[in-house]
Amino acid sequence: MSLMRRLERGQLDDPQKPASEPEKKPDTGDLGGGSRLATNLRPRKIGKPDTGSRGPYADLKTRVQTRLLAEIDTTLDVSKLEEVRQTIQDLFEQILLEENIVLTRPERQRLLDSITNEILGFGPLQPLLSDPTVTEIMVNGYQNVYVERSGKLQKTPVKFDSNEHVMRIIERIVSPLGRRVDEASPYVDARLPDGSRVNAVIPPISLVGPVLTIRMFSKDPISIDQLIALGSITQDSIMFLKACVEANLNIVISGGTGSGKTTLLNVLSTFIPEDQRIVTIENAAELQLRQEHVVTLETRPPNIEAKGEITAQQLVVNALRMRPDRIIVGEIRSGEALDMLQAMNTGHEGSMTTAHANSPRDVISRIETMTLMAGYDLPVRAIREQIASALDLIVHVDRMRDGTRKVTNITEVLGMEGDVITLTDLFMYEQTGFEDDKVVGQLRSTGLRPSFIERMEAAGVHVPPTVFGVGMRPRF
Repeated sequence: MSLMRRLERGQLDDPQKPASEPEKKPDTGDLGGGSRLATNLRPRKIGKPDTGSRGPYADLKTRVQTRLLAEIDTTLDVSKLEEVRQTIQDLFEQILLEENIVLTRPERQRLLDSITNEILGFGPLQPLLSDPTVTEIMVNGYQNVYVERSGKLQKTPVKFDSNEHVMRIIERIVSPLGRRVDEASPYVDARLPDGSRVNAVIPPISLVGPVLTIRMFSKDPISIDQLIALGSITQDSIMFLKACVEANLNIVISGGTGSGKTTLLNVLSTFIPEDQRIVTIENAAELQLRQEHVVTLETRPPNIEAKGEITAQQLVVNALRMRPDRIIVGEIRSGEALDMLQAMNTGHEGSMTTAHANSPRDVISRIETMTLMAGYDLPVRAIREQIASALDLIVHVDRMRDGTRKVTNITEVLGMEGDVITLTDLFMYEQTGFEDDKVVGQLRSTGLRPSFIERMEAAGVHVPPTVFGVGMRPRF
């Protein structure tokens, strides 16, 4: 895509648009594209960036960036990143030379990186987006940027020039997706090109300025061996979950915000056979399935006239007509839960989804509530019978106090006893201590065999008895 096209779509800052509120600038001549160059400036050094307010460094950055955008060839293909970077660098060096600006080597590199990030990337956020140790980025207004590393929040020295600067970055993210954020629609879900999930909230509903939250996903999806090495799950339990996926059991992964539900769903999806057709449904596409035969569907918000919305519920209904072997819903939040249950109960076994909940028991209550949100006046017992019939397994994950994510429960949905859905824990996490700021414990088998073990055997999937512990107790 050309630079001019990106400019039109809001992916580049308009050189005619001020970076922030109008401000007084020194008389440096015509810097806009320049019929007259400011060659009479004295050589001067630029100090460190003024992190509290706009200073000489910020002014220089704005002037150089404005002129660079005015002089760069707008027909350049930005997909050829290295070529564009070299062009930017050449023009950058030329502008500094013509304006007689002297910078130290570190200052020159810092300014070049900052301007390149503004033109080709996402401004001040680009270094954080490129940092493999960062798992989440949180922008609370233009002066406060936090990140999550190893499950812990840290404030960074990164700052934007103004709230308008943050808004331009938000527009750059959502515009290519055909989404909008303004006073009429002051919040939006989106994604970055690498699949990272984005949520933006702006005034008037945000009182601290534009708020941007980015959930990062590794370019190389986390592997089973990495999960085991991190202590998030054990070899026996992952062997059992692999057998459950291969045997076409319906699975819900539950947990709190940031507990690792999507990561675990990605891992479990690797066990789906290659010869099966998978349809995924998400609000913002973030699943990283590695199979070849995958159809990805994404919801769509309403347009400016409040029309054209496509909900997850509609997509689940449509997915049933697409001859899926498996339906994977990134997260059930409302009425789509009912359609998901009906799909599971009508031959689409092996489906998977995630849900926010504090425990396996809470998952059942939440699905009941979400089913009622579909708008049908259904008796509670009928809903519970649907849930008990559709779900086979609940895998619950928690973010522990030390920031680590662990599978804490693998729970079978047994069925109904009276008006109550009965659950049985097959694996439970036992915490034995807290040493050196680390949670110490182990995910252990409860010794109970699942009631669907015969169903797994009939499907040709064998689970070694040792997976359930040495002292297995038979179920009567």
